[in-house]
Amino acid sequence: MSDDRLIVALDVPNALAGLNMAQELGDAVSFYKIGLGMLTTGGLGLANELKQEHGKRIFLDMKLFDISNTVENAVRGFTQFDIDFLTVHGDPHVVQAAKQGAAGSGMKILAVTVLTSLDRGDLDAGMMQPGDLAEIAVERAARAFDAGADGVISSPHEAAAIRALPNAAGRLIVTPGVRPAGGAAGDQKRIATPASAVAAGADHIVVGRPIYAADKPVEAARGILGELKSA
Repeated sequence: MSDDRLIVALDVPNALAGLNMAQELGDAVSFYKIGLGMLTTGGLGLANELKQEHGKRIFLDMKLFDISNTVENAVRGFTQFDIDFLTVHGDPHVVQAAKQGAAGSGMKILAVTVLTSLDRGDLDAGMMQPGDLAEIAVERAARAFDAGADGVISSPHEAAAIRALPNAAGRLIVTPGVRPAGGAAGDQKRIATPASAVAAGADHIVVGRPIYAADKPVEAARGILGELKSA
């Protein structure tokens, strides 16, 4: 059985490509992320097939943000797919609504702190609060935990500080922006290796292109699993 600390992001064009990649990876990978980009090309059907027919765990990365009633209803709708993790933005009213929508299911609500593709300049361009980006991410995590989030999505750079929060006990930290040692950063600006992310307190790491775009995806996945074991 694979180490489910590794979540492979199926950020591929459509559900057929996602299913083909999952079949190629086989028993090496047990946990998959399906994101917003695949929602209109069969993503929910793929999530259901991987879960029900192949026994995989599923992380649905929708990053929901809307008024409370809409978020609650959307999350309630997603519970029919037996999803393991679902993301929403970390604003307290969104987290609270999502938890209400997920009530009675086993789906865990993960709150986004600050996207790993953003830096301070991006926050300035969006007229976001001034200050150190890492401190903002940690504060957003604390507020999301207070609102009931089961965990947070954060850069590996903030994982240790989030893990040290008094209200982080028993909560999950899931880190995208992870690249194997020597890997290209791509469009991510706050990255770390698998071993360093786990050492900083991450429960799960999310890896996409370094696996699905590799010449030999299974070998790439096994290499990352090896790095996790060495953490």
